[in-house]
Amino acid sequence: MKYWRILAAARRLSLRPGSFLSHAPRRRHQSSLAPAAEASSHHPIPPPGGSGAGEVSNEPLSQYRRLVRSGILRGDDHQTRIIQKLQNLHDKLVNYDPPRISQPIEPSLFSRIRSSFDESFRSRTEPTGPPPNAPKGLYLYGDVGTGKTMLMDLFYSTLPPNIRRKRRVHFHAFMIDVHKRIHAVKATAGNIGDPILPVARDLANEASVLCFDEFQVTDIADAMILRRLLENLLNFGVVCVMTSNRHPDDLYKNGIQRSSFVPAIELLKSQFEVTDLDSGTDYRRMARAVSSVKPYHYPLSSETTKTIDSIFNSLVHRDDPVVRNRKLKIWGRTLLIPASTSNVAKFTFQELCGNPLSAADYLEITRVFGTVFLLDVWKMGVDRKDLARRFITFIDACYESKTRLFITSDVPIYQVFSDDKAKAEGPSDHMRGVMDDLGLSHDLVGKSSIFTGEEEIFAFARACSRLVQMESKEWAETAGMSAVGAESE
Repeated sequence: MKYWRILAAARRLSLRPGSFLSHAPRRRHQSSLAPAAEASSHHPIPPPGGSGAGEVSNEPLSQYRRLVRSGILRGDDHQTRIIQKLQNLHDKLVNYDPPRISQPIEPSLFSRIRSSFDESFRSRTEPTGPPPNAPKGLYLYGDVGTGKTMLMDLFYSTLPPNIRRKRRVHFHAFMIDVHKRIHAVKATAGNIGDPILPVARDLANEASVLCFDEFQVTDIADAMILRRLLENLLNFGVVCVMTSNRHPDDLYKNGIQRSSFVPAIELLKSQFEVTDLDSGTDYRRMARAVSSVKPYHYPLSSETTKTIDSIFNSLVHRDDPVVRNRKLKIWGRTLLIPASTSNVAKFTFQELCGNPLSAADYLEITRVFGTVFLLDVWKMGVDRKDLARRFITFIDACYESKTRLFITSDVPIYQVFSDDKAKAEGPSDHMRGVMDDLGLSHDLVGKSSIFTGEEEIFAFARACSRLVQMESKEWAETAGMSAVGAESE
């Protein structure tokens, strides 16, 4: 069961939205890349005893049982075993005292060190292994709809009070943050020394417990960074919990220079408890009420245009008029928003996905605007995989930030990623499995996906699943609340 459904049910039980789901919408002043001190403050832990008399303590297993008793979750023996693993880690963290971390090296001093002495200098400042009292982390992997995010959020929100430095972050946002920090280190210290070490030190100072959602490796730059980064984080005593769609052995399959990433895989297998979440229960298929306002509209027609215009106009207020080409600052660059109010943005597919934008751009758009309209989404074949990947990245950003999304297209969502040339060949066995998991007929999907790689197929399945979830009443009730709002320029 996905967190959005649990969040809506929790509200009906008069629980605080953030009390057991760290994935609850951010408040208006918060950044998607907030430091750990801020991250921990906006996911309050409910006091022992919960909202009613006689409630059990604020621990993963007791909270899970409470949710099952109240009917918010359905009992699942396999998931209960996973919760027990989270409970075991929670118990170890109760008495965990993270080691003190040395102060960062001053850039001016760092730049004066001769390269011939660099290795010996690093050996005096870099820990040689994880602290003996540090608990092993958890690596939770499973397919779409297995409850990975819900379980990790439940764990994060029930961390013991002694864990004051903590951070929960989507892996896309985390790696953007890491690249930005590495760039800053190189800008001040030049090419002398290892830039990963001071970045890991800063991250460890900010969070002794770090939770990643959707850990994945598709980029060689990330692959080259991650081994050293994870190694240093563990050596500094950071305890990590990760969710992923892949077993560590399957990460970065067929990637460029994958051999250089293999040590990171071995590190994950040796320093984390690797747990499979697949239980045969697909929480996506559970009954849910459908919202009266659908996010996905097709085919393109005058009636569709009229409907979308009506929704957009209903969100525009007299004291917050539409601004053309509003300037949004992202990493020192300026991104023009074609049409927007302080909380609603409108793009064509060409404007949002036809230009070379990145995950950082999409994360910032969904951080600022609570509602986004995306018009005239194209059907994408094998010749436009770049568009498809950007579209999927944007959908992921909307899902992560709880952004309300309205889309128009000439085809159903399941046919957006299809290739007419490949139709005659029919879907591959892997694609048939994905379609079956989603409960989709082969005709509905359009016979074939444009994707062939496992990571691409999973991303396609996830995008379809998330768009279906956005049609639910629960999603509509909780979406659009995380935006910080744009200022006119």
